[in-house]
Amino acid sequence: MKDISILIPTYNGICTKLVSDLQRQADQIGMAYEIIVADDGSTDTACVEANRTINALPHCRYVERPENVGRAAIRNFLASQAIHPWLLFIDSDMTVCRYDYLLRYADSGDDRTDAILYGGVTIGSFIPGNLRAMYEKAVEHEHTPEQRRLSPYHDFHTANFLVPRQLMLRYPFDQRFHHYGYEDVLFGKLMEQHAIPIVHIDNPLSFEIFETNADFVSKTEEGLRTLHLFRDELQGYSRLLMVSSSVMVSLLRPLICLCHRMFGNSVRHKLTGSHPSLFLFKLYKLGYFLSL
Repeated sequence: MKDISILIPTYNGICTKLVSDLQRQADQIGMAYEIIVADDGSTDTACVEANRTINALPHCRYVERPENVGRAAIRNFLASQAIHPWLLFIDSDMTVCRYDYLLRYADSGDDRTDAILYGGVTIGSFIPGNLRAMYEKAVEHEHTPEQRRLSPYHDFHTANFLVPRQLMLRYPFDQRFHHYGYEDVLFGKLMEQHAIPIVHIDNPLSFEIFETNADFVSKTEEGLRTLHLFRDELQGYSRLLMVSSSVMVSLLRPLICLCHRMFGNSVRHKLTGSHPSLFLFKLYKLGYFLSL
């Protein structure tokens, strides 16, 4: 059975239930473990106060960082703090949806120290009118292990993966990625360049917490700006980059940018309202990206 450090970065989110669920499973199977939650400079004092109760749980600690350093740097910090040879990274907005979640990782037959295990995600609930829920439900079929194995390095995300500590320290996340998005995409590319296997297994966590439509659109825009900044390095690893560089889109680019300037605010207002459209969301993303 693997000894695992469970590492959870958080920002303005309460993850006490996630920690207690993980602790309960770890105690039940008798594995050696620790759970470290690193707060990346949260500004919501209510979230910070709630998460401080994690320190009262055995084998658990809540580390408050004074300033926001970004999604890449906070994960590298967590890796540096861990004491066990295996690191399980979990996003703080995930929900444990299987009774044997930790057991499947701890008892995984793949004990290679040169491979990463990615368990995937599933959609646990659906909120009508919530754009994030609509989007995740629409792409749920892409999260199956069979589908992910078709392009193992392109379908890697930070929400739920197990990695040997020494491997993580050797290949940390690129800390130039301070803002939201795509640090996991470049990490997948790095793993492919170094021929480090990403093994896709059926051990998902669940999406149960969805931000508001306004917050999701703002996060999407931030991610698109990140993608634009690192577009040369991410070529071949982003569908939007492939679409935006296609011949037809290239020819239509001036028209798309004009339409975005004229109608972008109206479309954004629709997306952040109570009746968003996934079709408009796709058009908005393309127009926003091409207009950068």
